[in-house]
Amino acid sequence: MNSLRLGVVASMKRGLEQFIYREVCHFEDAGAQISLFPTKQGKGLYAPRETWNTVSWNPAKVLLRQPLVFLSMPIQYLKVLMTAIRYRSVIDFLLAAYFANEMRPLDAIYCTFGDRKLFVGYFAKLLLGKPLLCTVHAYELYQNPNPDLFQKALQACDQLITISNFNCQILKDKFGIPPERVEIVTYSINLNEYRPQKKFIILIVGFFVERKGHEVLFQAVKSLGKPDIEIWVVGGEGAESDSVDVRAMASHLELDSQVAFFGKQSGTALRAFYQACDLFCLPCHFDAVGVGEGFPNVIIEAMACGKPVISSKHVGIPEILEHTCVAEKDVAGLASAIDHLYRSEALRQHEGKRNRELAEQHFSPSNVQRTLDCAQRLCNPRQTRTDNPSVMPVGGAK
Repeated sequence: MNSLRLGVVASMKRGLEQFIYREVCHFEDAGAQISLFPTKQGKGLYAPRETWNTVSWNPAKVLLRQPLVFLSMPIQYLKVLMTAIRYRSVIDFLLAAYFANEMRPLDAIYCTFGDRKLFVGYFAKLLLGKPLLCTVHAYELYQNPNPDLFQKALQACDQLITISNFNCQILKDKFGIPPERVEIVTYSINLNEYRPQKKFIILIVGFFVERKGHEVLFQAVKSLGKPDIEIWVVGGEGAESDSVDVRAMASHLELDSQVAFFGKQSGTALRAFYQACDLFCLPCHFDAVGVGEGFPNVIIEAMACGKPVISSKHVGIPEILEHTCVAEKDVAGLASAIDHLYRSEALRQHEGKRNRELAEQHFSPSNVQRTLDCAQRLCNPRQTRTDNPSVMPVGGAK
């Protein structure tokens, strides 16, 4: 049996919506050949698969094609155009006429919403005589952009689908659609991807530059071969010229399923990442031109949040971080350190508690006062340090 040739009318204003993308992927995985007809076009998180025939357009192309469509079916074209004028939906008609040539080989047209997507599909059905089905979700029932045309297009659908009995009742009471014409199909989800899972979360925060050690961390996690370890990457490209492609690093190591990118964060959102992780790791090192870190503030933040921290024997970090510091770029050593903490929740709690104590000891807000004291002493050489009376004045002994 030949596979179903299905035309899908959907919006791509910000890419496809996740649940629409998931639905259409399932259609293809089940054997359907997909042609996608976007009513709006834009980039977003969910782009069409390369295997789909995605029919792009622009206003000039749409207008230029109208004479050709008219010549191929003049009577039907004018008849449907008059309907579009009557229902104040000429733009939807023009788009349907533009799509008509690509829709001719299709077995059916599926509209993902009962709004402009349905109107385009409805006009395409009138032009081509193709079977039309549509899923009605929610807002179309309450704030439809064209209620009169919605009513007419509903009647023309060969199959209506909605997501709940509640919606089915609205279609019956408000729009006069008999329940037997409506199939109730709730949303679907990949239950293998979305299921209860216990993850071990490693957090890394920093600009995407070589010296932060993203690649060293990725290589260490890759070597462990533990699919329940997940790396949360917070940060992004900075203004520095030595930016590296951290996403490409993860992809090259085939860690896409274990690395989540969250972009730049601050304030409450950033603190939430510290609180949620099991381990903070920043395996920093000198970069190719010899640039190193000062003392990474993100290590201080993780310590203050009471988290176990793994870093490297780099610059002044071992002066403060009592526990796990590995040699720079030591992938095997880092993997071993991660595995050690991965295996013991009690050890993670112990190190996290000690890191909080170290943060209180070394990184008190009073440190800022010492900087201010330095400035004040420049203005008043006779003033000594307020936190250490034994320190001699700037001017030396008198």
